[in-house]
Amino acid sequence: MPGFLLHVGAVMQCTHAAPAMIAPSQTRVLVTGQPVATMLSVIGVAGCPFQIPVPPGTKPQPCVLIKWLMPAARVLVMGQPAAVLPAPGSGPGLCQSIEQIPAGPPIVSTVQPRVIGT
Repeated sequence: MPGFLLHVGAVMQCTHAAPAMIAPSQTRVLVTGQPVATMLSVIGVAGCPFQIPVPPGTKPQPCVLIKWLMPAARVLVMGQPAAVLPAPGSGPGLCQSIEQIPAGPPIVSTVQPRVIGT
């Protein structure tokens, strides 16, 4: 499925509105002057306020990373599949806590619109 190449400058957040940042796994292939994210890139989340109810109160269960689930089938960056996004909005990823408990999809509000990969 074709999609926009995800890059380090993409603006995204976890399901609970905490900002997420892409740490690039490579810096040689650029799009709009920013490194392209691959499936090996780490997407970290900072400041997620999510808590789960447990007796007698709540347990903090913040999102700490986003696992991207949509690799490009035909575009490789330094031998690794590029991460692609079909359209801005709810992204094809999964926000996870430190215990790898899924918390929902990330929200991508801005991505470069020039380069599309399949």
